[in-house]
Amino acid sequence: MCFNVGQSMKILAVDSSGLVASVAILEDYNLIAEYTLNYKKTHSQTLLPMVDEIVKMTETDLDTIDAIAVAKGPGSFTGLRIGTATVKGLGLALGKPVIGIPTVEGLAMNLYNTKGLICPLMDARRNQVYTGIYRFQNDQLLVVKDQVAVGIEEIIDALNIIGEDVVFLGDGVPIYKEVIKKYAMVSYSFAPAHVSKQRAGAIAMRAASYWKKGEFMDAAVFVPEYLRLSQAERERLQKQKKEEL
Repeated sequence: MCFNVGQSMKILAVDSSGLVASVAILEDYNLIAEYTLNYKKTHSQTLLPMVDEIVKMTETDLDTIDAIAVAKGPGSFTGLRIGTATVKGLGLALGKPVIGIPTVEGLAMNLYNTKGLICPLMDARRNQVYTGIYRFQNDQLLVVKDQVAVGIEEIIDALNIIGEDVVFLGDGVPIYKEVIKKYAMVSYSFAPAHVSKQRAGAIAMRAASYWKKGEFMDAAVFVPEYLRLSQAERERLQKQKKEEL
């Protein structure tokens, strides 16, 4: 399918990669709606109703959307699958392309033009985090270390080697704050609550730069990026290995 990148731009964005569910509409770099919920609801209960709500409230005709952006992972396996199913369904139904944004990049976008380094931390369990290292230069987000699943001490070591001030954010911060305090040898701070978790508005803004560069795909071929095997898959492989012994 061929998609045209015109002068105007309208993006519907979705992020269900963590505990937070968030949807947004960005039109020509104007964030006209964002609905973010961090409460005890499953994404299967909230995501489509949230999309429906902001579409109705903004009187948006979904046929006028140019693309659908989504946090493509890493993150919660269930959350990523729900987000993927949502954007693929919308993309196929509307004939719109999908822009997959690395989840950790989306988190880094929350801290636009922050001086120094930005280090998102998403709890990956098993004493690991989904993380990366970013900085802003000339108003552009640059990847210093691409997103990866590693132990918390490993990413702190990498930051110590670089030796610059750093801001941490993400749902991994409360879990690993004491570890950071113990091992970080650089000056650091923690992002405040309103920019510390996933936001679809940040995904939409990051997607705008992808859109202008033509980095999008047909909804039919979009797949999430997990970085790690799910617990069920790990258990299956362990069982297979035991059976082979």
